[in-house]
Amino acid sequence: MRVKRGRATRKRHKKVLKAAKGFVGSKSKLFKSANQAVMKAWKYAYRHRRQKKRDFRRLWITRINAACRELGLTYSKFINALGKSNIQLDRKMLADLAVTDKEAFKQIVSQVKAA
Repeated sequence: MRVKRGRATRKRHKKVLKAAKGFVGSKSKLFKSANQAVMKAWKYAYRHRRQKKRDFRRLWITRINAACRELGLTYSKFINALGKSNIQLDRKMLADLAVTDKEAFKQIVSQVKAA
């Protein structure tokens, strides 16, 4: 008896077309173009999940640098002194303080300068 693959194919096609929902034109209707679009979209999604981490780190560094320069210190000197003064705050927390609570950030900078 021969193997008929209709059910498996239909399931695969439906899965791809469901993932392509919201794409424009034939990319959401026809399997072949939808499959290509979905594969590319997943490739971009995978790549950008990693890139997002780099982008946020760049943003945090920019914010810390701007806040430090207002207080007469460069970013690199601040981070170096932060390590020497044994303050365990990551860049995400420092950037948040620099934006939301300028007084707390100023106190950290003064502690670092003293050390």
